[in-house]
Amino acid sequence: MDVKTLCLGVLSRGEASGYEIKKAFAEGPFSHFHQASFGSIYPALNALSAEGLVACRAEAQEKRPDKKIYSITPAGERAFFDALLVEPDADRVRSDFLFILFFAQCLPPARVAELIDQRIAWYRESLERMEDCAANNVGPSGACFVRGMGIAVYRAATEYLETNREALLKEIARPAAMVAE
Repeated sequence: MDVKTLCLGVLSRGEASGYEIKKAFAEGPFSHFHQASFGSIYPALNALSAEGLVACRAEAQEKRPDKKIYSITPAGERAFFDALLVEPDADRVRSDFLFILFFAQCLPPARVAELIDQRIAWYRESLERMEDCAANNVGPSGACFVRGMGIAVYRAATEYLETNREALLKEIARPAAMVAE
């Protein structure tokens, strides 16, 4: 998905500032499967505004510049729904953690253990937040479905790390001569 479509998706849920759109990708409902930076959000919003797909109004703030609040237009809603009908790209996992572990044999085993333990803790914390939302049945059916899939993926990842941690640590602890054999 391009950033313009991502912004339309956020705005389809209600009006928002650029900061609030960014927050949806940093810690909100989209944070587990998409990223968008301020450097990509604001140009996308400007383009969407020029195309008539979003409207922008200024909201006065005390002792601060006016805040721009964006909302999706009817044409923007049509464009967003058309974008949803396009065949999605294949899923790709973008993970610094996985990239580093790909080269685990280059790291001290203690560092690899620390990285795995940190990631297990992160998955558990994320699962707790996601399961709290699931228990409260927060969101429309599509959001609940995606949250459920996210919970399944994070549980499986946690289980995999816990189950395979020691085997990896044992393998990378071998002297280089033994590993080459």
